[in-house]
Amino acid sequence: MNELTIKLKTGDEIKGVLTRSFKYQDTDVEVLTEGSRETLLFSLDEICYIRFLSPPAGIGHGGSETMEEVQTIAGETFRVSVPANGKFLKGFLGLLPGEGESYQTFFFTDTGVRYRQDARYTGQILQDQGFVSTDKLEAALKQQQEQEQANRGEQDATILLADAVDEGEMHEQAHSNEIHHARVGDILVESGLVTREQVEAAFKSQKGKKLQVGELLIMKGLITEEQLLSALATKFRLRFVDLETVVPAEAALGAISEGLATRLKVFPISLEGRKLVVATCAPTDLTIGDNLRFSTNFAPELVVAPSRQILAAIDKYYRNRIETVDTLLNSMKGEAETVTIEEEADDTRLLFEPDSKIISLVNRILIDAYRRGASDIHFEPGAGNEPLNIRYRIDGECIHAHKVSASYKGAITVRIKIMADLNIAERRRPQSGKILLRYRQQMLEYRVEITPMVGGREGAVLRLLAASKPLPLAGLALLPHNLERFVDILDKPHGIILCVGPTGSGKTTTLHSALGHINTQERKIWTAEDPVEITQAGLCQVQVNAKIGFTFAEALRSFLRADPDVIMIGEMRDAETSKIAIEASLTGHLVFSTLHTNSAPEAAVRLIEMGMDPFNFSDALLGIVAQRLAKRLCSACKRPARDQRQRYDEVVASLGQIVGERKEVVPDFKEANFMTAVGCEECGGTGYKGRIALHELMVGTDKVKTAIRRGVGMDELRGIAMDEGMWTLKMDGLVKVLQGETDLEQILKVCM
Repeated sequence: MNELTIKLKTGDEIKGVLTRSFKYQDTDVEVLTEGSRETLLFSLDEICYIRFLSPPAGIGHGGSETMEEVQTIAGETFRVSVPANGKFLKGFLGLLPGEGESYQTFFFTDTGVRYRQDARYTGQILQDQGFVSTDKLEAALKQQQEQEQANRGEQDATILLADAVDEGEMHEQAHSNEIHHARVGDILVESGLVTREQVEAAFKSQKGKKLQVGELLIMKGLITEEQLLSALATKFRLRFVDLETVVPAEAALGAISEGLATRLKVFPISLEGRKLVVATCAPTDLTIGDNLRFSTNFAPELVVAPSRQILAAIDKYYRNRIETVDTLLNSMKGEAETVTIEEEADDTRLLFEPDSKIISLVNRILIDAYRRGASDIHFEPGAGNEPLNIRYRIDGECIHAHKVSASYKGAITVRIKIMADLNIAERRRPQSGKILLRYRQQMLEYRVEITPMVGGREGAVLRLLAASKPLPLAGLALLPHNLERFVDILDKPHGIILCVGPTGSGKTTTLHSALGHINTQERKIWTAEDPVEITQAGLCQVQVNAKIGFTFAEALRSFLRADPDVIMIGEMRDAETSKIAIEASLTGHLVFSTLHTNSAPEAAVRLIEMGMDPFNFSDALLGIVAQRLAKRLCSACKRPARDQRQRYDEVVASLGQIVGERKEVVPDFKEANFMTAVGCEECGGTGYKGRIALHELMVGTDKVKTAIRRGVGMDELRGIAMDEGMWTLKMDGLVKVLQGETDLEQILKVCM
């Protein structure tokens, strides 16, 4: 009997026995389960690993073996001996030594492995491959010490030794507190160049990003990047590829956007079934595989290629495939000078299909905005002969993108109207529509708003609604204090949960993350949205359409007749919708919705002012989340701030004005990690890239509900909620400043 334990990617374990032999080419495994004694068939793509209590027939020691460290996507790490004949079609064997000469046999699936690496140190691999010697390592360290002394003068020896640590080879502490020290540091210890105590001290004293030993060796010309990457590929059991000879599959290019490829510095090569082959120049960065797995929903197989080849491939297969907006605008300059339009143009002059250059220009502006990560595109026509200004909103701020000659203002507006199926002859009333654009096997949706301006002009704003996926709750940047309380209210069987904040503050993302947390086979979930921005399996999602009378209130009435467990209403825009939602939450349903208010206490007060019954609302209330988005410091270039103590005192003073006597909220100075913006190519020299959410969670405790019934004012309700554990938006933001995620300037921009 071949007894085994199967560890699924979900974390579940299945015990049983094999009902048929396990062979090289198998893509599934058939098991007679323990206890229920039923036969189940599992695809290997569902499995992290299989542990055999006794090796199956034909599997065992044979040929040469290598020691490897293997970590699964479930977070377990094993140090196993991998036999040379242990490679299967969908995975490989690992032998875990036991007592005496005994061992356990593991079968690890390729898609279930987060990383695997040769137990040899990188330096040893470099030496084994003839790329480097101990003398070269010693020479690199000597040069490094000279650089440090020239820059900062004489320093403590342990500070200098920090540069001998290759930070790139440190493994994240994903599921344990064990610190994996850099392999190059171990090589230095074994070579007798430093002591273990000095390396430990170097780790503790290291501040900021310093040159790595591998970088120094390349700078000295002792090894090439290809030689170092070849050694790392060998260590991590990855293929080394020459991208200059590779032609990527169109499906692979469609699976990864240019923005993601550029940010992670990766390049997609092929897509077969669920396996996405991707080239990376940083095989030691374990987060790359995790990001690709989450962003693409495919199983990534990493291969190694030089950074120059990856950047050249991105430029060749992404950026150069379409003519840039600026190139097209330059080609139109000469022609524009010979064309003029009048201030008050006759409507009949606009009844035409713009020429091919206008069509190309508008298309490329839409794609350019998507590739640059814009959330909105603003077309702002100037008066008279002034040009058309085009601005993108990126990370919450409008930035200038393009300037188009006044000659084309009317034609561009007409083209946008045609794409959005709007009335091109109507120039006196606002119009709303949407544009669907297919780009690299992705469907991009733009919500269009045309607004008439003085002087016969029309402004256009397009909001990009690129199809996206829900984030896990852990990815919302909720502090542990808020995350624990938020998860607790999500587990309630009925009641109402509101997410409030201004437009573009991430309310829909938060609600969909909450729905994803409770989205199980046993629950029926209906959502009514305008528009549907995020889709996820298991939800019945509905697009409301006010033009035909299908409003949020009408959708909610229909949902209540469709046997729901959970209901999500995109927005409580009126008293009717709000009243029905509250009543639904009192009759055994869990209801989610959004509201446009500035804070959580203000949302409760606003609903009472809208005519909601305070007793019904307080009984139904589970919690209100208010949020904002603040600019995040660029992770590629942010550096520790020099005046840490001064910044700490400023933040503590700001917190003190809010928390009063609640001193437990203020972190200790030793926990502070203030960072400052620098600016690099990754962030366009701004020092900021992306945004981080700030949260304010007011839980519907007994005291909060009593206050709502009494009809207290907003300030009094805020004080009661803070006594019950609520952190305000500014408090949440200041704590994230202490954590080095953003800075005080950005928090003060979005919080009162």
